[in-house]
Amino acid sequence: MDNKNFIIAIALSLAVLIGWQYFFIEPRQDAQREAAVEQQVDNAATPETTDHAGLPQPDGNGNAQTAPGQGTGPSATAKDRPTALAATNRVPIATPRLSGSINLTGGRLDDLRLKDYHETVNPESPTIVLFSPSGAPQPYYAEVGWVAGGDNAQKIQVPNADTVWTVEGEATLTPTTPVTLEWTNPSGITFTRTFAVDDNYMFTVTQGIENKSADAITLFPYGLISRHGTPETSRFFVLHEGPIGVYGDSGVKEYDYDDLVDDGPITPDKVNDGWLGFTDKYWASTLVPNPGSAFQPRLSAVERNGREIYQADYLEDAITIAPGQSGESRNLLFAGAKEVGVINGYENSLGIEKFDLLIDWGWFYFLTRPMFYALDFFYKLVGNFGVAILIVTVLIKAAFFPLANKAYVSMSKMKKLQPEMVKLRERYKDDRVKQQQAMMEIYKKEKINPVSGCIPIVIQIPVFFSLYKVIFTTIEMRHAPFFGWIQDLSAPDPTTVFNLFGLIPWDPPSFLMIGIWPLIMGFTMWMQMKMNPTPPDATQAMIFNWMPVIFTFMLASFPAGLVIYWAWNNSLSVAQQYIIMRRQGVKVELWDNITGLFKRKKASNESSS
Repeated sequence: MDNKNFIIAIALSLAVLIGWQYFFIEPRQDAQREAAVEQQVDNAATPETTDHAGLPQPDGNGNAQTAPGQGTGPSATAKDRPTALAATNRVPIATPRLSGSINLTGGRLDDLRLKDYHETVNPESPTIVLFSPSGAPQPYYAEVGWVAGGDNAQKIQVPNADTVWTVEGEATLTPTTPVTLEWTNPSGITFTRTFAVDDNYMFTVTQGIENKSADAITLFPYGLISRHGTPETSRFFVLHEGPIGVYGDSGVKEYDYDDLVDDGPITPDKVNDGWLGFTDKYWASTLVPNPGSAFQPRLSAVERNGREIYQADYLEDAITIAPGQSGESRNLLFAGAKEVGVINGYENSLGIEKFDLLIDWGWFYFLTRPMFYALDFFYKLVGNFGVAILIVTVLIKAAFFPLANKAYVSMSKMKKLQPEMVKLRERYKDDRVKQQQAMMEIYKKEKINPVSGCIPIVIQIPVFFSLYKVIFTTIEMRHAPFFGWIQDLSAPDPTTVFNLFGLIPWDPPSFLMIGIWPLIMGFTMWMQMKMNPTPPDATQAMIFNWMPVIFTFMLASFPAGLVIYWAWNNSLSVAQQYIIMRRQGVKVELWDNITGLFKRKKASNESSS
């Protein structure tokens, strides 16, 4: 392989990795430092927001007189989550995948745990908390309700965050037993909220009204998700975490939390279908208004007691209910883990437009989604995502074999011509133009592509990126074990050579966490480079010698699954290049280059003595 082309190929790969280091690794370290600072901040409860500027305002002609989210809600004096939960009466939630409760004060869904997911790889660690009540350190909840409108809006008392509901019938929400809450205002208007849930993470909330008053009433249905405090995010460029929504045909809209603080409320045009809410790396909560009902979406933030409160809400068009008549409004609420199969199932079965985009596949979804489905397919066959990565790598190698084979054959021919190339450089050393012309004539005669050496690395870059995206983004890879010490393929190798892989009781800093798999990756990369002759230029030789070391340190902080892929891919490349070079009658320089290192060291020691 021509040394210049080899350096170009390495430079391309290095540029990609340096970019990842800059955009992903360093921001993650910054986020960790900020999180440590935030732990020292008082997490005392924050009163709920009553500022809802930006929603439709009253005009006396059937528009809303007030905005959703009124009321002060439960007492905000609790110092921990269990105390906040115990402060009000509740209806339990018990499903195969969820546990929690509905708050009878306010009729909110504000207590939710994901039973299948734990905070760490230890199955005894606490399960993931999604929703928490007002008064807890980090309130996060969903609420539905009505906003009074029309000429007599001031006379209509609607339920708010302080309303105490009663339970009708079943007192536990399960997939087979919905729960209905009821409250009647002084005017004789009865409000009901019926909660239903499936076996996964989708709630159906139906609001009913029975107008027993003497006057017609006009009400606007609303739904909201409120999140108190700016959540900790991974701060990675390849992943969106924050407010999100799909409004009609506009496609997915993603915003940072800072956008709501700096730019004010975001109020898209009124639409007839869509959804909105908040997404984390692995979890999400989204409201889905009743399809076909016109609604006004909004995302906003206000500051209370030194921290922001973020809200995603919608306001539907008004409904008018005559005396003695009834009415209702229905919406969906997704609150759970962003599992690919579950999310896709909801999009198809419930007709939720572009709901699959709740998972951040990125711009190159045409690569990342097939990569996930391939890994998931083999995982279901072998039961191990790490093994699935190895199998998919082999299949990718096989798919690109004709292209890579052509490249390695061309590299082998170039290696055969190395003596002749050296003579050309000597003959035209003072005339670079003639030197290049003579070399191109030889390439043309021998049917050699001079840039073929870049192909194996160039085709690896999109595969590397798509695999990185899948491992980092999809919840299926979270806490997925391989073998031995790798218990989470989405996290870096937890071992490090700097404490002798745990034999020394010392926790090195993050930049010294060079585990076993990064070392294996570095060694296989070094082997691949030693397949070619040592460059005559001292600078090039130094670059080749140090490149595996640099890559080892850089990839050490990447997910272990990605490092395993890189090491396995290097190993397959070495074997492939070795076989092709032997078939072309070209000497493999691997052993000579390795022994040459020791000979040079021995000669250097003898000369110095």
